[in-house]
Amino acid sequence: MNFYWRVKEENILMAHIPVLTEEVIRYLNPRPGENFIDGTCGRGGHTLAILKNIGEDGRILGIDLDNKALEQTKQKIKTESASLLSNLILVEDNFANLEKTVRQKNFGPINGILLDLGMSSEQLEESGRGFSFLKDEPLDMRFSEGQGLSAVEIVNQWLPRELEKILKEYGEERFAGRIAKEIIRIRKIKLILRTGELVRTIALAVPKKYQHGRIHFATRTFQALRIVVNDELENLQKFLPQAVKVLKAGGRLVIISFHSLEDRIVKNFFREQARQGKVEILTKKPAVPAPEEILKNPRSRSAKLRAAQKL
Repeated sequence: MNFYWRVKEENILMAHIPVLTEEVIRYLNPRPGENFIDGTCGRGGHTLAILKNIGEDGRILGIDLDNKALEQTKQKIKTESASLLSNLILVEDNFANLEKTVRQKNFGPINGILLDLGMSSEQLEESGRGFSFLKDEPLDMRFSEGQGLSAVEIVNQWLPRELEKILKEYGEERFAGRIAKEIIRIRKIKLILRTGELVRTIALAVPKKYQHGRIHFATRTFQALRIVVNDELENLQKFLPQAVKVLKAGGRLVIISFHSLEDRIVKNFFREQARQGKVEILTKKPAVPAPEEILKNPRSRSAKLRAAQKL
């Protein structure tokens, strides 16, 4: 049976399109000569937009774990605005190490910071690391090959209760217990080494009706594994206080999230910082893509942007 028969709109192959670009520029409000950080510069879409606004007297520090993404950012800037290339500083690192990176690069004063927590189409479809449930690839899911834990280790070595826990907590998967039990059953027969094998295992565990819902039945399991492999929520929690600390007074922090767990962390952090008088929240409700943007880029539909200004 072919488990890749149903390609929802969010999985349509397309060139990488940065989300909420107009909103990013509106809330960051970059001006000529200012300095900004793009903590997940990815393929450079947002980075380029910011650079065009700060001009040749401004600088931008771009951070990403994926060296290939950094190279693509460099090439994008070189192709579209070569005169601004010297104003771009690229660093291969985790945004969770923000303070260290800023200190090492002696970068400042910092007028604004952007963090886009979404994955690019290239990461999903071309990395070969098993991020997409629509392609049969090695079950890896690491953003950087230098990381330790991979998805294949979790699926084949973790205890049933540990698997069920992460599927519930990080995937918000209602059939977490059934999926964990089926993973244990299958891996006793044969190790689950590829994404296709995992998708087939999930399909055996969930009701037939669930396999034809609004989102693909493997979405939440893949999300949970990716979050755990890359410490995504922990890294976000480490990043946020560092971002407020390194910003100059009046500087702005913009975060784009793509699922409720990330958005909840950002919302609660902003509220607590506002309560302490450290920031002003600029988005009482998160900014979301307009219907026109969702039509052009279906993957953007779950994006939420929150912004705050340091007092």
